[in-house]
Amino acid sequence: HSEPSSLRALGSTMQSLLSPSLMLRSASVALCRGVGYRRSGVLANRKDGVLSARVVRPAVTVAAASTDVETSETALKDADGKDISGAGIRRRFLEFYESRGHARLPSSSLVPEDPTVLLTIAGMLQFKPVFMGQEERKVPCATTTQKCVRTNDIENVGVTARHHTFFEMLGNFSFGDYFKKEAIQWAWELATKEYGLDASRVWVSVFREDDEAYNIWKDVVGVPEERIKRMDEADNYWAAGPTGPCGPCSELYWDFHPERGTGPECDLDDDSRFIEFYNLVFMEFSRSADGTVSPLARKNIDTGMGLERMAQILQDKPNNYETDLIRPIIDKAASMAGMTYDGASDAEKLKLKVIGDHVRAVSYLIADGVYPSNVGRGYVVRRLIRRVVRCGRLLGVAAPEGTEAFTPAIAAVAIEMGDGCDPEIKNRAAKVFDELEREELRFATTLGRGEEILADMLAAAVAADAKAPVLSGDDAFTLYDTYGFPLDITTDVASEAGVAVDVDGFEAAMETARNLSRDARVAVDVTAGDLLAGVADELGEPTRFTGYGSLAESDVRVRAIVKQGARVDEASPGDVIDVVLDATPFYAEGGGQIGDEGEIIVAGGATLAVKDCRKAAGGRLFVHTCEVMGDAPVREGDAVTAAVNAASRRRAKANHTATHLLQSALKLVVGEDVSQAGSLVTFDRLRFDFNAPRAPTSDELRQIEALVNGWVGDAVVLDAREMPIAEAKAKGATAMFGEKYGDVVRVVDVPGVSMELCGGTHVSNTAEIGGFKIVSEAGIAAGVRRIEAVAGPGVVDMLADRDEVVSALAGSLRVPPEEIAGRVSSLMEDLRAAQKEAEALRGELAAAKSVALAADAATAPGGQKVLVARLDGVDPAALKAAAESLSLSLAADGGDGVAVVLGSGSADGKVGLVAVFDEAVQKAGGLKAGAVLGAAAKACGGGGGGKPGFAQAGGRDASKLDGALDDARDAIMKALEAA
Repeated sequence: HSEPSSLRALGSTMQSLLSPSLMLRSASVALCRGVGYRRSGVLANRKDGVLSARVVRPAVTVAAASTDVETSETALKDADGKDISGAGIRRRFLEFYESRGHARLPSSSLVPEDPTVLLTIAGMLQFKPVFMGQEERKVPCATTTQKCVRTNDIENVGVTARHHTFFEMLGNFSFGDYFKKEAIQWAWELATKEYGLDASRVWVSVFREDDEAYNIWKDVVGVPEERIKRMDEADNYWAAGPTGPCGPCSELYWDFHPERGTGPECDLDDDSRFIEFYNLVFMEFSRSADGTVSPLARKNIDTGMGLERMAQILQDKPNNYETDLIRPIIDKAASMAGMTYDGASDAEKLKLKVIGDHVRAVSYLIADGVYPSNVGRGYVVRRLIRRVVRCGRLLGVAAPEGTEAFTPAIAAVAIEMGDGCDPEIKNRAAKVFDELEREELRFATTLGRGEEILADMLAAAVAADAKAPVLSGDDAFTLYDTYGFPLDITTDVASEAGVAVDVDGFEAAMETARNLSRDARVAVDVTAGDLLAGVADELGEPTRFTGYGSLAESDVRVRAIVKQGARVDEASPGDVIDVVLDATPFYAEGGGQIGDEGEIIVAGGATLAVKDCRKAAGGRLFVHTCEVMGDAPVREGDAVTAAVNAASRRRAKANHTATHLLQSALKLVVGEDVSQAGSLVTFDRLRFDFNAPRAPTSDELRQIEALVNGWVGDAVVLDAREMPIAEAKAKGATAMFGEKYGDVVRVVDVPGVSMELCGGTHVSNTAEIGGFKIVSEAGIAAGVRRIEAVAGPGVVDMLADRDEVVSALAGSLRVPPEEIAGRVSSLMEDLRAAQKEAEALRGELAAAKSVALAADAATAPGGQKVLVARLDGVDPAALKAAAESLSLSLAADGGDGVAVVLGSGSADGKVGLVAVFDEAVQKAGGLKAGAVLGAAAKACGGGGGGKPGFAQAGGRDASKLDGALDDARDAIMKALEAA
């Protein structure tokens, strides 16, 4: 199980070795930064394993990250002189199991390969294919510290003593090696001897029917029966899902209050007394679809110990946050707010805990390539950062002098302590600081806007019902979900304004959102792929791939046929099936490249049209999705010839190699901080997603295109070969983020240009690409850009399409192709002039129509003039002009203030609204144009707002306009009558 994240820094530090021009650029950067980073005047460096910073201009400094607060690198000792710091607990766990034959493996990325899980939530996740039998074990047993993120109970962070979004899970795993007895004995030895826990304060739980585990604890380990609790499935039985591996669990608990006794009334779920710190899963059964449970041929062990929980116990802290794993981050935030944690109120401590937890989470997530966005994992990061920013604002956390953002300085502390969990986080510190600063500054603007919107919502609630105003649950949830306002802040502000909040409605909206998109699952589904994994086990040998050197393979055999999810012996004409061969030239989808197309020809029989090819059973099988053509069936065991469509393969090769060249060109032109975030290689186009702090300019895109086409014209001969991954690293090969690599990897080298780990198909000479053209470039998420392009025959296709368009335009405009641009510019000028003239005429017409409306103005008891009217067929600009004209006209006629609200409905059902309130009306009734108009727009299925004196809004349902205007009139009159 090699770790992809260990390769992530290679792209930015080794790529400079690939071409003389890139060496010059890299050398100039390296002079000022080491592996460093310049952002907001901070030069971050890593030297001798320590993260530090040099201030280029007055800026946030992370230089003191390890000296201005105590970190876990400062060892804490117990009474026997043993290291009980967070780092020490982690080290001692791993060494304990290493000494018992376990291989120490690195943490996997927080971005799991398992598509059923959003984020890595457990230590066992990287071993799922082994537990499922989809991959052969590389080692008989292993030990890890796994970084994990769970956000399904984010509201409990800082509230309870031990809820976190980010945590480290220490684990030991057996893949058919040892089982229950050894796991239990070692767990007890680790807890009571290695860590020195008082054995009389350790309780254990077992599944109610697991007599074997109960007897081991009682008779072999010697735990008294009164401290062994039998528990039900909900607590002590693990299952992969409805089917698949399952088995009982046994858990170890620490007793904070042994003086309360050991009677039968003791409840291990009592969080005030007990904390679970070690969970042992005995994976010994398999559940079939009919519910039958049978013993597994190879029994496995999966365990997890929460590092933060063990630190709380050994360091004798009241909660996980005050351990040396999190307290240094909290202390940094407190010092930047001009306070101390110990001197803070309970409410302030809660906010500091949220900052301490969330900063750890987002630092590791960003380091693993997850950037703030509005979808999926990116939304998790955005949400966590915004909670940090909001808490920091409420506490008064100040950005270091000369900077605008405070989060990077706090993150520097978390990163400085990150070596033991994931050494790569320090290499990615630059990106972490960059993303945190960008998102914090973006949210500061959003937060200010949210405060304004809350004020408008409260004013609208008062206008709708002055006696018992209520802020709707939907509005409260919008504030929470979009602007980061927690419910307690909304209710506090609303209470000050005399407005109640529909908490039940808020909870309903929250539950709806949870049901639509869970942030993470606690259960890991390990049942997918059972059928094909069984096929792989039966066949024994993996599919042999021959497609690098040949596009056809004769005399191969059909080893398995799967139809509609079930294995069959034969398939008939017209059937769509999955076919497994013993050897194939078809490339299976992977590394961003789609699977090959072609034919499988049965000797003297059917022809199978291959639509796709993919890997299954942990990569052991190549599965061909086919349609049976002709009149004959295909049977398992048939001899066949497999032939790839040569034209499609040629296109895929050109696009894939062009993708490698594109990445090198981006690094040269945009900067070496560019890193791949994803790719897609099809037969007709390519797509490349990359992380970059800004969009490439038009000139840069032309330079990138020119570089790629220059390399194509250079006719560079490629060198593709397999080698040990250590050798590939030494050569400076770039790895694709998120890909999993084995001990032996394939390296595709375009000498002097690019060297990447890649299993895809490529041209043998760059001249075969023919040409390269960028089609589009755009942002797809915060800090993530996407280039779509064509190469090879695709360029010819695109040029032919564009030539057809140009010819059609030239014919329509009756000008030569070279004069199209000038002719279109002339037509656009004429159109703009006509539009301006029409707009002016519409405004004059609306003003003329509005003159007649002035007579409909009502007079409030205080003498204010109030006009609420409908003026259909008028666009927003003309409606605004009419409202302003009426306001001036009514003011000229006398009165103690003027309020004008106009609405317009169009034939397509759209609604336009505008309101103008002068200062006298605002003061007399406490009225705000934005609040009144916002309520009217909402009634019409729209939204909008504005300032107290002027507002504009729109809607989608003109049938509701009359009612909305009546409500607006009533709200204004009631407010003025009450003044």
